[in-house]
Parts: sequence; structure tokens; C-alpha cells
Amino acid sequence: MMVAVATDSSSTPSNDKPRRVRRTRMTGAERRQQLLEIGRTLFAAKGFEGTSVEEIAAKAGVSKPVVYEHFGGKEGLYAVVVDREMRCLLDMVTSSLTAGHPRELCEQAAFALLDYIEEYTDGFRILVRDSPIPQSTGSFASLISDIATQVEDILGKEFKSRGFDPKLAPLYAQALVGMVALTGQWWLDVRKPKKAEVAAHLVNLAWHGLDGIEAKPHLIGRRKS
Repeated sequence: MMVAVATDSSSTPSNDKPRRVRRTRMTGAERRQQLLEIGRTLFAAKGFEGTSVEEIAAKAGVSKPVVYEHFGGKEGLYAVVVDREMRCLLDMVTSSLTAGHPRELCEQAAFALLDYIEEYTDGFRILVRDSPIPQSTGSFASLISDIATQVEDILGKEFKSRGFDPKLAPLYAQALVGMVALTGQWWLDVRKPKKAEVAAHLVNLAWHGLDGIEAKPHLIGRRKS
């Protein structure tokens, strides 16, 4: 007795080769951006010493020579990452200083740094580490100094209008910005209290000093969170 065997017409004939999935090749700019993002993540998590070119290349799905081609090595990639983060933070702080009242300017500067920590946590972790690269484009200390220079101009005008010596403005600018920066490093991990409350307490100390500090500080600017 003959048995009819049903065949699946949808099956792939044995002489057909499986289709290859075509990979879209990245442009040079796209590959560079990809490597920067991968490097940024790894440097934030493991630090410079704990990150290898092999790991960066593996994460990107490329060979080590590709990393060297774009950045000349791990040091070059790290320097570009640091430079980008420094420019981002400096731009956020300087562009935030728009108010007319000095106290609100202090609030805006504090919020700008806390915003950066919240939105670009990996970048801040990289910046607050001491750079192991002597030829690196900068450091967190030099960045804080750049921001203090912006604040110095504001304080100088305020000192002059109140009859104080404007030559002391640089000293006070360094003290204010340093206080906010160190508090930001602490807040990076604890994230308590909330951002607006941290900003209020920072400005409370900066504005009133310990002698006139308010028990329950409040923000005077339009921003409340």
C-alpha cells in the first residue's frame, strides 16, 4: 500500500542557502560617538585603570585597532570624554545665571550643578576622580575654578554696590563654588534630601552665614524643584 507523504510547500528547499542578515556599517562619526558612549559608561563604572581597550572594543563589536584609529588608545578616548563632560557642566552653570538678584543667582548655580549630577551621573563620576592622564584636557578642580570665575564677576558687582572690597570677590567665589561642588559629590550617592531642599540649604548657608542661618530655608526664585 502506498502512503502519500504531505510536503510543506512553505519549507525552504534544501539547495537554498540561508539568508545573511546585512549589518549596517557605521560612518566614522557614528563609530566615534559609539566608542565615546561606551568609554564613558565603563570609565564611570570602573575608572580609567579598570577599563581596557579590549573591553571597549568588545562592547562596540569591533577590533582593538578601530579604537586606536579613532582615539590613539585608551588615554585619548578618556581625554575626549573628560573634555566633553567639562564643557557640558560649565555650559549648564553659566547658562543658568540669568536672574538679577544675587541670592537667586546662587540658587540657579546650585541647581545647575545638582541638575548635572542627576542627569549626567556617569559624567560627574568621571570628573570627580583624579585624572591619571597628565596631558588630559582638564580636571574637576580646574573646572570648578572656571565656574568660580563666572561667579566672581557677580560677587564683585555686589561687593562694590555694598561698599565692600571687590578684590575679595575671587576668594568668596572659590569658597561658594567649592562648597556647592563638595556637597554635590556627597549628594551623588545619597540623593537625600531632595534636590530643591539641598539647593535651599546651600544658599541658606551661603547667603546668611552660620550666624543668621534660617531654621527652615526657602527658595526665592521661580524654580522650586
